[in-house]
Amino acid sequence: MTNLLMTAIREARTFLFVPGNRPERFSKAAASAADVIVLDLEDSVPPQDKEAAREAIAAALPALIEQRTVMIRINALRTDVGRADVAWAATHGHGVAIMVSKADDAGDLVAALARLPRCPLMPLIESVDGYAGLDNIAQVAGVARLSLGTIDFMVDADMQCDAQETQLAPLRFATAMASRRYGLAGPVDGVTVNVSDIAHLTEDTMRALRFGFGGKLCIHPAQIGPVHAALSPSRTELDWARRVIDMDQRSGGAAVQLDGRMVDAPVVAQARRLLARAPKE
Repeated sequence: MTNLLMTAIREARTFLFVPGNRPERFSKAAASAADVIVLDLEDSVPPQDKEAAREAIAAALPALIEQRTVMIRINALRTDVGRADVAWAATHGHGVAIMVSKADDAGDLVAALARLPRCPLMPLIESVDGYAGLDNIAQVAGVARLSLGTIDFMVDADMQCDAQETQLAPLRFATAMASRRYGLAGPVDGVTVNVSDIAHLTEDTMRALRFGFGGKLCIHPAQIGPVHAALSPSRTELDWARRVIDMDQRSGGAAVQLDGRMVDAPVVAQARRLLARAPKE
């Protein structure tokens, strides 16, 4: 797999789904501000349209990967359709990353990578087994980062969540900690299904950020801008971070006070992370 593609997936903030059987939507997705476009072969494509979706994606891929970072979501690896997706991607998936639906077994990921050695993987944790196997999944070489399929997880776990998804806090925490333990980029949070409620989308994104997530799955181009805004530090935060770095440099790394607050190595590290999240100019 190329280092450039792996880096692009690790740094991406937004992943925009496009049904693989709707090729007329591919160009609109490519024209959006999403960091990655995800051509879907799973839930948004009915069973009778899977093969047509693969054909449509194969026809569009050469042009798309010249313009954008492209990911393909395949079906669960233990299903016949998932195995067919892997076989197809081994021939047609050069230059793309792979999102693995319902990832719950590290061995399945290793086997998929043997067929797709040039494709970074982003497993979707969306089952109780996936939650239980987080550490093993995160350690698989070739996994770029973890992501959550919160809706499917709630179904698999037979959970009923409130509007804030309070009940999923242990899942988000465990996913973030597994990512940190094994050196992965901040994980990618699940979708917000109400595309017209920007306030709710922003709240969901801020919650993900507080848990240590670095990106979000999106289902409509209108969600991209608000997610990017929510993941970006405010002007006040950036001003504070720049002052911290400046003071640290002037003090030679010695602990000092800024605005009545002690500035030492952990505070400097926090400031550097804020600056790293700033939009690229």
